Order: sequence, then C-alpha cells, then structure tokens
Amino acid sequence: MALTCAPPLLNLKLKNKYSQHHFCVAKKSNSVASTPVRNSLNLDSDSRSFWANDKGFRIRFLWCAPKPNLMKFLVGTSPGYLERDSRRFLFPALGGLLFGYDIGATSGATISLQSPELSGTNWFNFSAVQLGLVVSGSLYGALAGSLIVYPLADFLGRRRELIIASLFYLIGALLTAYAPGLGVLLVARLLYGLGIGMAMHGAPLYIAETCPSQIRGTLISLKELFIVMGILLGYFVGNFEINAIGGWRYMYGFSAPIALLMGLGMWSLPPSPRWLLLRAVQGKGSLQEYKEKALLALRKLRGWSGEDKVSERQIEDTLVSLKTAYADNESEGSFLEVLQGPSLKAFIIGGGLVLFQQITGQPSVLYYAGPILQTAGFSAAADATKLSVVIGVFKLLMTGVAVLKVDDLGRRPLLIGGVAGLAFSLLLLSAYYKFLGGFPFVAVAALLLYVGCYQISFGPISWLMVSEIFPLRTRGKGISLAVLTNFGSNAIVTFAFSPLKELLGAENLFLLFGAIAVLSLVFVVTSVPETKGLSLEEIESKILK
Repeated sequence: MALTCAPPLLNLKLKNKYSQHHFCVAKKSNSVASTPVRNSLNLDSDSRSFWANDKGFRIRFLWCAPKPNLMKFLVGTSPGYLERDSRRFLFPALGGLLFGYDIGATSGATISLQSPELSGTNWFNFSAVQLGLVVSGSLYGALAGSLIVYPLADFLGRRRELIIASLFYLIGALLTAYAPGLGVLLVARLLYGLGIGMAMHGAPLYIAETCPSQIRGTLISLKELFIVMGILLGYFVGNFEINAIGGWRYMYGFSAPIALLMGLGMWSLPPSPRWLLLRAVQGKGSLQEYKEKALLALRKLRGWSGEDKVSERQIEDTLVSLKTAYADNESEGSFLEVLQGPSLKAFIIGGGLVLFQQITGQPSVLYYAGPILQTAGFSAAADATKLSVVIGVFKLLMTGVAVLKVDDLGRRPLLIGGVAGLAFSLLLLSAYYKFLGGFPFVAVAALLLYVGCYQISFGPISWLMVSEIFPLRTRGKGISLAVLTNFGSNAIVTFAFSPLKELLGAENLFLLFGAIAVLSLVFVVTSVPETKGLSLEEIESKILK
C-alpha cells in the first residue's frame, strides 16, 4: 500500500552537522525490505532508506549525507556497505602490511641470524656484505618488481597484479623460513621483494579506482597505516621469537598465512571497473563486452543488483573521459608517454613527493633513534627490540591522525604542516649535536617531532597523491615509475648514509637533511595541488590540463 504520513508532528526532520535524519510514521502495513534511494547528482554516493514495522505502524528512516567528505558516516550506517568497503580495502592493504612486516621482522631476524647460539645454522658468521644483502635483498626485489610491472601494468590489471604479488610474498616467506643456506635465503629475500614492488604499485591503484572520491584519501592513507601496523607486528614477533633457536625462521615465516589471506581475498574481489574500460578503449576486446564487465564489477563492489541507472551513468561518463584521452586513435600510450604532457606534470608531483620522502633522511634519522634516546637517559633504548616497539607505536598513532584528517583538512595542509615540522626537527637535531648536547630532552623532542611529522605528511600523503594524480591512460606506467623512484632513492640514501656520516659528521648530516626538507617544503607549496573531494576524472580534467 502507498505510504500515508501521520500528522506533521510525526513527520520529523532532525539535523546535525554530519547528516539529516527523516522519520515518518505511517499506517499499518506489511513488512517492507530495506530500499536504497540513489542520488543521481553524485555518482560516488547514495542515500539509504529503511522501513521498520512495529505494533501496526510502519516507520521510515532516511539517512543522507549532505557533505561529500562525510561519506564515511554513510558507509558506517549500513553493515552491508561496511563489509564491502572493508573487503575492497582490506585485501589490497594487506600488501602494505606485508611490506611493513618485512621491515620490522628483519630488525630482529638479523640479530638471530648472526648469533652462534640462536641462529640454528653453521653459516651464521656473515661478512658485512652478506649481511647487507640479507637486509636489503627485499629492497632489490622491490626495485626489480617496479621495473617488471612498468610495461605489464595495464596488461595484468590491478587485481591480477595483487594476486601475483601475494604469490611472491607466500613463496618468498616459505622459502626464507626453510632456507638451508645463504644462497637460498638471498633468493627468497629477492622473491619477497618482487611481491613488495608489485603490491606497492597495485594496492593504491586498486583502492583509488574502486572507492568513492569522498573517502579515497582515508582509504589509501589507511594503507600507510597498515604498513606501520606491519612494522609494529614485525617488531612484536621479533621480540617474542628473539630467544628461540632458529627464531629468524619463525619471524620471516609468520608472513606466509597473511600472504595466503591476501591472495584468496583478492581472488574474491572483481577487477577495477576503470581498468576494464581502459582495456576497452585500448582496443583489447569488444567495447560492449568490457562495458558489461565494468558495470558488473561496479555493482559487485557496491552490492547493488538489478537495474542501476547510477552505475550505468558513471560507466558512461568514465568511458567518455577515456575516449577523449585516446582521441588520437593510438591504442596504447608509448613507452615514454608518462614523461610527456599531463603525465609528465603528474610525475613531477607524484615522483617529487616520493623522492623527497626518502632524501629527507627518514631511514637515517631512525638509525639514530637508539643513540639519541640513550643519551637522554632512557634505559629501554639499550634493548633494540623494545625501543623499536616504542617507536612503532608512536608511528602508528600519528598515522592514525593523518587517516582521520586527510579527507577533512585535505592533502596540502597536512603536507605543508608536516614537512615544515620535519625541517624544524632536523635543524633541531643538528643543533643538539653542535651545541645543545647538555640538553638531552631537545634530542628526544626533535626525534619524536620528526617521526610524528613524517607520519602525517610524507608517509601517507605521498602514496595517496601518487595513486590519484596520474591520468588513467598512463596511470599504470606512472605509478610504476613513482614506485621505482621511491625504492631507488631509498637504496641511494641507505648506501650513502655511512660514508656521509664519516665525511660530514652527525651534526652536518642532519643539517644537510634539514636543508633538503626546506627545499621539499618549497616544492609542496609551489607544485602540489589539492585533490580532496575530486573524482579521478576531475583531477585529470581540472588539474593536469
């Protein structure tokens, strides 16, 4: 029967700063299932209408989010929506967690590996070069993975790339755990690194292309939170297994079931609808067939079934945007197209961020965490594993701040404030080593300020900007090049740190990093745009043109 509302006093409209709620009491009727009410004006959001039957009355609850950046409240109101958004974020983000876990586990594994009593092997006496290869083996693998995926990104697609990454993770973890000798261990570390390179490319791509623009920043930043959680998990497992015989095998092997979960989870998710449309425009199959696959994937991601005009309209709009980008009738972009036109502008922004992320000294500053805290009188600093846990918890808390604020404050405010804090903390550390050595609390404050500012700026925001700034036509290749830039600059900073420390001294090294941080602040202020609330197509048309 049609809804007949009661007198006006029972037809209520309540407001707060987050949403509007409408309550309408109707006459007795049969139960009616929950009904979605789609908003045709905003293709990235919708409203939900719920009916409740109780004692002869039927009550309608309508939730709608008037502000785009409050989509997260809409998601939270429906268990079905929450489950779907969690799944499409959780499984790609596990690739980041496994990356972070390797960083954390390695800090404890290297201690276990070199111990005559604890290694459980007769090849524990590593040279400096051999130990360096074990520690950085996954980094070399990540570099190789970034190179491999550059020409293959659009062919594989985001979903298949993450499934392959999970296989590399799984094989690398198991092979490391059962390595009979150093040679096998190094091969296993390389294989695990291939998984890192592919996951750090595919995860932000998949999340960015499948989530609503209103919460894209939150979800991609959560991937950085997962990396930090992985580091912390690695520290905890290392601390727990540090006294076990052959404990390094358990530390590395612990990641295997997580990799299996990631692979099975990605298998259950559909391909990225935007990637399917990209393949259609590239002439890789029937346009109509790919449109139908993209529509089916979008409906599966959103949990909608039957006729869905909103999804159909979004598919058509994305297809028009892609056809415009391919108006020159080339089926695919050239190998170097990412260094031309709008793609070059995107690479300057995204590549510049991940480059400054590394060359402002992030690995080097954390290297000094132990000595700094020891000079300040913290006895816990003598125990490397416990110190690592303390730093990891603080990194996790500050990353959580960035996740909560990135879609409210925007990318630029967090970057500008965080990078300014980085520069100040590095200059403060330099001053401590030059003439403030009698005030150890200065060193502790500078260290915590550095870690906190990094985790609200370069840590999550760099990868967020990389995932959303490239045009769809060159997004796969562009992110591959950005990932390669990140891991390449990481390797350079890692290898250059020791000779620079000997040449310049700690005080001048931090001064150098501080000067680079000031340059990075100028870069952010002058070159990095605000993308908050914009769809990927709007970023391409409004910012890159």
